[in-house]
Amino acid sequence: MNAVVTGAGSALPAALDQDDLWEGFFAGHYAGVRAARRIFAASGVRRRHAVANPIDEDISGWGTAARMQRYLQEALPLGKQAVAAALDDAGLAPGDVGLFAVATCTGYATPGLDIRLAGDLGMPPGLQRLLVGHMGCYAAIPGLAAAGDYVTARSRPAVLLCCELTSLHVQPAQADLEQVVAHALFSDAAAAVVLQPGAGRGRRLADVVVRTDASTADHMTWDVTDLGFRMGLSPRVPDVLARHVGEVVDELLTGAGLRTGDVAGWAVHPGGPRILDVVRDELGLAEQQLAASRHVLAEHGNCSSATVLLVLEELADVDGPVVAMAFGPGLTLYAALLLPA
Repeated sequence: MNAVVTGAGSALPAALDQDDLWEGFFAGHYAGVRAARRIFAASGVRRRHAVANPIDEDISGWGTAARMQRYLQEALPLGKQAVAAALDDAGLAPGDVGLFAVATCTGYATPGLDIRLAGDLGMPPGLQRLLVGHMGCYAAIPGLAAAGDYVTARSRPAVLLCCELTSLHVQPAQADLEQVVAHALFSDAAAAVVLQPGAGRGRRLADVVVRTDASTADHMTWDVTDLGFRMGLSPRVPDVLARHVGEVVDELLTGAGLRTGDVAGWAVHPGGPRILDVVRDELGLAEQQLAASRHVLAEHGNCSSATVLLVLEELADVDGPVVAMAFGPGLTLYAALLLPA
């Protein structure tokens, strides 16, 4: 029985203006980096979200243990709100859920979010759980694939939650342009979706295609350090994406007998403006076809794994095939095809 996405929900911390963040904190943080202001201005981000506003509290010197404690404190209410909204949208109660999957790369605890939220929401004691950890920005799509396989095999509903709090990983000031780019883009969010077997409404998860170019593994990293998690982000990432995105989309659509022109909605992870430019140009899309992704980048920033789910929410009223794509360490490109149920 096909797995169908029938509900979605999200929860966002306080919104912060990008210019205010620059003037209030990062201008001083990167006072010796001449290109920093230009990078912030060209990020495509107008507003983003943070559980730790650096203007009010500078946590760049915090140890990893303190950051993980704060993660749990902040992630629980956000995750609960997102999952409750998704279940309500799907018309389900927590007791109906058979699998609860959580994707995150920004915080860890044991017992984790999956156990704590399942108990807090009232999910059944026989609930199956899955943690998708440290995969990065593309984790929502393998999470969807795993949840979809469970729904298809067991004929029971599943919930996927992506909860990312990147603001807890502000790093000490360094003259490192990769760090400047990361600090200009990343944001916090929790987003959840519900999948049900054979539902007559929503979007059916038709297929998932992945491509990993292991020869470029050093282009994007997310290292655990004594001072939180540190991003490595090569400027060559868009060039690698350009080599693979066309063949991935072709494989995804050909399997369903579709062409690029048949796609009604494109939910492309807005890793940054250049990422979206590459996808547009390599696939021959019109700029308007990436409007939802540009909007999410501008209004919410890059929220790691939660971001593509936010873009799918923007496309909720689109009628027809939808392609969701996200990119991350590996370098890895994941794409999913969603068709009307």
